[in-house]
Amino acid sequence: MTFSTALRINMTGLSPDPREESKRYRAAIEMAAFADARGFSVVSVEEHHGAENGWLPAPLLLAGMIAARTQRIAVNVTALLVPLYDPIRLAEEIAILDLVSGGRFSFVAGMGYRPLEFAALDRDWDERGARMDHVLETLLTAWRGEPFLYNGTMIRVTPTPLTKPHPPFAIGGMTKAAARRAARFGLPFYPPMGLRDLEVVYREELAKHGKRGLVVYPDEANAMLFVDEDPERAWHELAPFFLREAREYASWRREGVPRPGEEPVETTLALRAQRRYEILTPEQCLARIRTSGPGLTLCLHPLAGGIPVERAWGSLELYAEKVLAVASPA
Repeated sequence: MTFSTALRINMTGLSPDPREESKRYRAAIEMAAFADARGFSVVSVEEHHGAENGWLPAPLLLAGMIAARTQRIAVNVTALLVPLYDPIRLAEEIAILDLVSGGRFSFVAGMGYRPLEFAALDRDWDERGARMDHVLETLLTAWRGEPFLYNGTMIRVTPTPLTKPHPPFAIGGMTKAAARRAARFGLPFYPPMGLRDLEVVYREELAKHGKRGLVVYPDEANAMLFVDEDPERAWHELAPFFLREAREYASWRREGVPRPGEEPVETTLALRAQRRYEILTPEQCLARIRTSGPGLTLCLHPLAGGIPVERAWGSLELYAEKVLAVASPA
């Protein structure tokens, strides 16, 4: 049986009590260390700003804390909203993350699609495409470790990353412009599930620029997974947390920004039918591993929507004891 396990951490489910938030953030770091010790392949964090449910706004900071507490697991940001950052500061921080993690850190560079986030971080929404290009160009130049002309001054960004030619990252996006941008920079392209037509645009643009590239898709069979011995009982208990997360994410949908498979849901029945969230027994997890082909990734999302820390730990520990102890990850 070949498979891998991912741990998703997005810190949704903001508590009005800062003491509870402190508990959740500390638990998230401990869960990443737990996942590392038990052979999970990757822990992913995310970025959003101004979210009512507390969606993680500082992914690089949390990624650094996780990298410092782990030894083997990959640490990934999906996605990092690069136009919202100062490019020199971003180059420096990612270089340090690359060094501290020993090359385990990677990210998906996203442009963002919520005007609120640009307003909150004092960035011009109408200039986001040009800003995206500027930040990407600066990162790739800065990470060479050589002096370069920036804003009329010769500078050199230090430290130099460990990973060559640069820390690994892909360009994410849901539009043809994103596909063309990834190809133009000769970087991997990471579109969401259900938008495979963008690969054609990407390949055509690669040929136009004489470059080679790679398209990386999320596994379409993936769902955000919670493990419990009694899924029906767990659905009654946990559905409000899943719905809380799903509703806020769906509320950000904008005309012209497709997100297949993530349509708004208002009921537990509709949420279960969508299969973005699943609750499985350990035996059902093992059955999925046995019947799936190579490349299966099980994505555990124990803190989804503010699930209580103790309940989240129960899911992780059950998975480790009754799935990982039986099956051998890839």
